[in-house]
Amino acid sequence: MGRNLQSAERLRPVDLARGHGLSTQAVRNYEADGILPLAERTDHGYRTYTPLHARALRAFLALLPGHGHRAAASIMRAVNEDAVEEALRLVDESHVQLLDDRRTLQAVESALRDLRSAGSGRSSGSGRSAGSAGATGEAGAPVSAGSGPTGPAPASGADRSGADRSGADRSGADRPGADRPGAGSAGAAGARGMFIGPLAEELGIRPATLRKWEAAGLVGPRRDPLTGYRVYDEAAVRDARLTHQLRRGGYLLEQIAPLIAQVRAAGGPEPLEDALRDWHGRLATRARALLSGAAELDSYLGERERRG
Repeated sequence: MGRNLQSAERLRPVDLARGHGLSTQAVRNYEADGILPLAERTDHGYRTYTPLHARALRAFLALLPGHGHRAAASIMRAVNEDAVEEALRLVDESHVQLLDDRRTLQAVESALRDLRSAGSGRSSGSGRSAGSAGATGEAGAPVSAGSGPTGPAPASGADRSGADRSGADRSGADRPGADRPGAGSAGAAGARGMFIGPLAEELGIRPATLRKWEAAGLVGPRRDPLTGYRVYDEAAVRDARLTHQLRRGGYLLEQIAPLIAQVRAAGGPEPLEDALRDWHGRLATRARALLSGAAELDSYLGERERRG
């Protein structure tokens, strides 16, 4: 029969390990990493632990699911070094991260709703296709470099930086006059997509911003084989709209990239419903884990205070 870890005053490494389903080496490693207080040693050099070590180990294992190994280990080290305020700050950081993840989920859901509304509400004349764009294209968009965007500005000014306005990110094919679909190329793409000018006008942004998103891998227009002009098919238009909604929410391009990749892998926003429900579930599980970890950590802190 195993020892009662709450009542035994002296515990061997094997007692602590068995009581928590661990190996004795794991217990030794946790002590060496500062997750557990230092063990006392017998005259023969053997480690002896106490119920305080058992409570520390239980607190660490409870912190793991909500905080992850690195943060949980840092919290325990801070407590064992009597840096309680630092430990509580680390706990707060995990809660802040959870809140940020919730806000990201809300932004994604909002962006997908807007994306569906835009897709269902578009009239046949609201977004001109490449075949009907006429003389409005890469450099000939109705939104000129000096006129500014006609729609809502992004929360961050990152997409309206000097690089976007100056054209520093443009290739030779994007120079004014060099990438402009004329009358002879108007039917090249037909109804298979949109040129950059009409799409930028629809979103209320500059064509340079779409090129910036393309460079970041967020939008993937194809090139017309005859003219070399960018043509945005249905999937590229979808990605541009989703990126635009998330940018308006203040999200950075590197934060948007994995979300766009998920939409592409799912084949569109509709199959993401299951993923979003799973995301909600995982956030709820993490929140409960943070609560459980906090309870065990509080017990450990109380035990340390009682022992002085």
